[in-house]
Amino acid sequence: MRRKDREVTDPDKIRQIIKDSHCIRIGFVEEGQVYIVPLNFGFVETDGTYTFYFHGALQGRKIDLIKKSPLVGFELDANYKLQPGEMACDYTAAFQSIIGNGTMKLLETDQEKREGLQIIMNQYSDKKDWEFPDAMLKQVAVFTLQVTSLSCKIHL
Repeated sequence: MRRKDREVTDPDKIRQIIKDSHCIRIGFVEEGQVYIVPLNFGFVETDGTYTFYFHGALQGRKIDLIKKSPLVGFELDANYKLQPGEMACDYTAAFQSIIGNGTMKLLETDQEKREGLQIIMNQYSDKKDWEFPDAMLKQVAVFTLQVTSLSCKIHL
């Protein structure tokens, strides 16, 4: 990272930025083109390793890309605020951001899907005991992003 004065390595601060983010953007590579998808998510962090969880349709471009090439890039951001200045070059922005790389994987069993969906719901609600009927599980894809690298930056 070029601006080391803005780098964040404190795991508590990184977790808080993730919690404050409303969306994660996943970048896939497809035939030399980048395909970026914004997604709702949930996450867990265990011993400094981050795993993100997502859900979506059972079929489509995103699922095809996960199967074809599971290596992805990602980005999250929070607390963006434009800071105007007197001159154009004085304009800046306050922000918190995380970028990184990882590997996507489709979850296969109903139990894995339930656990992943619960983690997603925990990101957006205080309820911890959601029910996920078997019929619904058969109609949804649940997938993970296992983070292999990330960097975090704050400019406030």
